[in-house]
Amino acid sequence: MDKTNLNQIIGITLIFAILFYWAKINEPSEAQIAEQQRIRDSIKTAMVEETAAAPVMESPTVADLPDSMRNLQAVATHGVFAPAAMGEEQTTTIENDLMTVVFTNKGGRIKEVVLKKYQKSKLDTAKVVQKSILKLLEDNKNKFEYFLPMNNLAAGQIRTSSLYFTPTVSGKDLTFRANAGNGRYFEQKYSIKEGTYAMDYTIKLVGLDDEVDASNIQLNWVNYLDKIEENVKYEKSYTSAAYVYTTDEDLDDCGCTGNEEQTPDERVKWVSHSNQFFNSTLQAKEGSFKKAALTAEMLDDEDENLKKLTTNLAVPMESGAFAMNFYVGPNEYERLRAQGDGLEDIIPYGSSIFGTINRWLIRPSFSFLNSIISNKGIAIIVMTLLVKLLLFPLTYKMVYSQQKMAALKPRMAKMKEKLGDDAQAMQMETMKMYREYGVNPLGGCLPIAAQMPIWFALFRFFPASIEFRQAPFLWAHDLSSFDVFAWLPFEIPFYGWHVSLFTLLYAVSMILYTVYNSKQMDMSSMGGGQQAQMMMYMQYFMPIMFLFFFNNYAAGLTTYMFTSNMMNVSQMIFTKKVLINKEKIEKELQASKAKPKKKGGFSERLAEAMKEQQKVQAQKDAAKKKRKR
Repeated sequence: MDKTNLNQIIGITLIFAILFYWAKINEPSEAQIAEQQRIRDSIKTAMVEETAAAPVMESPTVADLPDSMRNLQAVATHGVFAPAAMGEEQTTTIENDLMTVVFTNKGGRIKEVVLKKYQKSKLDTAKVVQKSILKLLEDNKNKFEYFLPMNNLAAGQIRTSSLYFTPTVSGKDLTFRANAGNGRYFEQKYSIKEGTYAMDYTIKLVGLDDEVDASNIQLNWVNYLDKIEENVKYEKSYTSAAYVYTTDEDLDDCGCTGNEEQTPDERVKWVSHSNQFFNSTLQAKEGSFKKAALTAEMLDDEDENLKKLTTNLAVPMESGAFAMNFYVGPNEYERLRAQGDGLEDIIPYGSSIFGTINRWLIRPSFSFLNSIISNKGIAIIVMTLLVKLLLFPLTYKMVYSQQKMAALKPRMAKMKEKLGDDAQAMQMETMKMYREYGVNPLGGCLPIAAQMPIWFALFRFFPASIEFRQAPFLWAHDLSSFDVFAWLPFEIPFYGWHVSLFTLLYAVSMILYTVYNSKQMDMSSMGGGQQAQMMMYMQYFMPIMFLFFFNNYAAGLTTYMFTSNMMNVSQMIFTKKVLINKEKIEKELQASKAKPKKKGGFSERLAEAMKEQQKVQAQKDAAKKKRKR
């Protein structure tokens, strides 16, 4: 038998029993008996219609029943909470300097949170940015309800979303109580202070030890995350549910790019529903949630929401109360860190070394610059300059190594005339020459390798940092999103509807840098012939590829990349023209040639490997000629 039908039968049976008992103790007349029969038939019809459309374990409403039936229905479906099963929805508002919180007495939950210092940004059909009030937790489809297991109720449990709570306001404290009669109640208390987005949130059971199984109370939290940013596709990839373990403080996230479910094996300290720059986080003050299950569901691009996040938590209520923090606000690093328990890790700076660089190097550096430079675009340029100055010793070594290789070009040309088109022989002789003159062909790769961790870290830093949100610079009105220099009349696949000028400038600067750098390079060092040509083609293809890849990326990052590239060219030209003495390099090459060479080392091993490879290739060529004969 279906569980819903069983519950219906049990409920109807209980109602009949109540009516029978009522009839006996009041010794009704025949007319009263007839009226009671009419009421029983009406209740049965109403319950069948209500429960047929209701999900499993959903407490049926009594609001639409006739007055004569409401009390009986409420007792049957809500037990001791029957007094709270009837009422009308009302809202209560409390606020501080940062936010306005609207509550509803239906379920005693938050109905919406208005953030006073932030705005929602959206592109209209004419591609014009429209800004409006930014609200969180405002969707009518949202749920925030407790399942209260009832010991003496046929339905088995009550959802607090079906109860009407009585509100009491005292300053910035709001207390909701669901009346259970005789001084018993379920309480939810919210307290707000000035200067914070965090609310103290406590739930409590009073006088209900025999009625409610406090060890199995569950919280069901369903949150439809709204589209807040103009770059919706970009925002969706940074929207997720996250949680942190109690035992090892290990952060995990759920559903960043698709549908996903997570059921942690360990107790959980907090759970967060996070947009790109804002989050709603429920945090245990002491102890932790016993169990958690999180689900992220991707919604269609045409949907009004980004994602549907569902969290189920087992709430430890054995002591009759449980204290939490409810943070609803921006992903500001210092605010989240002040909450404790690693809430700052909600910000998607990245993991491993990249996240570390962002948290402890780039973020503090930018925060310092932003404290003295009001324009964040200029602060990015200054930060880029500081990074380049920090890495300049490596850049100098790279340019110096390139100049030493350039000084060997005349010798390489003579060797090329001697060996002709024998590429393998040319490579071997080139390696010998490098070793003889003390030139490291990989010396130019070191600065690039050193900059890669910073570059990848910045790749995550700009779109994750709320400091750049809606911050204008030149033609870019939001450094956390793509900049728009011009809208296209049609969409280019993998490119988009717009032209990002910072990305275009970056691609052009890369091409110019490649042209300039190729004139300084020795093609023989890359193997010569087709291999060298392929390397050159790749250097020209990469800017085109980046043009498509970064067109929809954060303008803060493309501003950094364009500025960084221009500084690379400037540093290289300055180093070559001013700091490096070509005569000194020639003397150094001659001195290196005169020195006795140590046996072994990487260069010699590489030369031996190439010689062995040449020998094997010669044997293969000889075998082919023999087979042809």
